[in-house]
Amino acid sequence: MKIGVSAFAWTSRFTAKHIPILAGLRERGITHCEIAMFDPSDIPVVELRRAFEANDVAVSVCAILPAGINPIGEDADVRSRSGDHIRRVIEATAELGGTLVCGPVYAPIGYLPGRRRNEHEWGWAVECLQSLGSALDQNKVTLAIEPVNRSETFFLNTAKDASDLCEEVGHARVGVTIDTFHANIEEKNIAAAITLLGDRLRHLHVSENDRGIAGSGHVDFPEIMLALRALQYDEILMLEGFGYSAKEPNSLGALWGDPRVSPEDIAFRGADYLRALMG
Repeated sequence: MKIGVSAFAWTSRFTAKHIPILAGLRERGITHCEIAMFDPSDIPVVELRRAFEANDVAVSVCAILPAGINPIGEDADVRSRSGDHIRRVIEATAELGGTLVCGPVYAPIGYLPGRRRNEHEWGWAVECLQSLGSALDQNKVTLAIEPVNRSETFFLNTAKDASDLCEEVGHARVGVTIDTFHANIEEKNIAAAITLLGDRLRHLHVSENDRGIAGSGHVDFPEIMLALRALQYDEILMLEGFGYSAKEPNSLGALWGDPRVSPEDIAFRGADYLRALMG
């Protein structure tokens, strides 16, 4: 297993000015970094790829659907544009040098119609994800769909939901991300949810129950580690927490983070905790 950190610790909008972060990660033995992607055209792909390669840090992408993009929307034109948008995200990820896109790409965060999902929406999600197969193959990218908690989506909340969706999509490059923050809300037992996924688990967001430093809250990471070892999971343990940075306009931690916890605390103390767990 390899240790990475999400740039969400610092910012939700990773730009050229954030490139110096990468050298600090590599110096502390963190080999992967994940950046958010809302609109691929906003990402300085060439400059960032050069920086990731120069610092010997691998990149992955967390795709967050922007306004007007909804693969399960009732409007067929919106659904068509949504598929095109996710294809551009896949292509931009490959151009960055990445091989993995994760995130809740089935519906926008905060899209809550006040009811359970219906069979039409499920079918539209399957159709959209199946349509991405050739782009995933051509760009050698894995798409790891992420179930999130009920306050952020009505569509996909649990590992079982995500596994069922992957089963219907039926493509080898479509798997699942488990985020332990969301799973702490929605799963009866996170380790059991991981075990249920088996080889469909392609990515893990290591997130404490309050998005703080891993190991400082009540998520049972030792039990999760045992489940991962039993599966012979050898992918990334991606730390995803929010550090406090009052000077960063796109810092999620400035809204919700503990002012005593810096982005560096999230990254470096979190990585130390994971190394201790791995022995």
